[in-house]
Amino acid sequence: MPYETIIVDDRDQAVAITLNRPDALNSISPAMIDDLNIALDGIEGRTHLCALSITGNGRAFCAGADLKAAKERMAGADAATVNSQFLDALRHLLLRIEGFPAPVIAAVNGLALAGGMELLLACDLVLAAESAKLGDAHANYGLVPGGGSSVRLPRKIGPTRAKQLIFTGAFLPARQMLDWGLVNQVVPDDGLQAAVDELIATLAARSPVGLRRMKRMIDDGQEQSLEAALRYELALNAQHAASHDRTEGLAAFAEKRKPIFKGH
Repeated sequence: MPYETIIVDDRDQAVAITLNRPDALNSISPAMIDDLNIALDGIEGRTHLCALSITGNGRAFCAGADLKAAKERMAGADAATVNSQFLDALRHLLLRIEGFPAPVIAAVNGLALAGGMELLLACDLVLAAESAKLGDAHANYGLVPGGGSSVRLPRKIGPTRAKQLIFTGAFLPARQMLDWGLVNQVVPDDGLQAAVDELIATLAARSPVGLRRMKRMIDDGQEQSLEAALRYELALNAQHAASHDRTEGLAAFAEKRKPIFKGH
């Protein structure tokens, strides 16, 4: 279907979403939130998917919320209500991305600031172009986080570094974010798409149901005690023992051939 603010490239085993508001640095508008929710509606139930990737068109991954449009929406309205409605919608969207069954890859092609930082924090893996810069940026405009960076960022890079980013509003280079553990890989600007494609090809050779269960083990285990998380891992392992893909993987190993996974 046609979208107003995004481009969706359906590659069967993987789906690529490009934020497509380059003149506004791919800033997040209510229309973009609607488009992303519609796109997710169409792909969340596809059990054979191995990955979802998100990138931006132009020189930014995403520069955060569209502050210009927000100011216009608030004119003559209850500013607190308008702001709350937008943040509720953004929070719901980011939770959907974070909880997407298959691995989600952020391909950071340029600036990732404020809400753009919050978007990549909801992703599982982050690949960044050499020239990309990342930051929380809310402090630069007298704002505070509302899309999860004060919660997710400390869990990713620790509270001390998170406070540095959030308090200063600094834009830091992708290489530094690699050192801090927020970024998985930094590549030359002209090699970002190739790096994403290579990662997707690797994931496509794995069991889709296995990827989904491993993502659940890791994500859900973070919120549990060690003992509870270990029990949860064993429970999902027991479920996986009855899957086609586990049986196929063991058979392929014994027969010295590549497995043919079906995602169940």
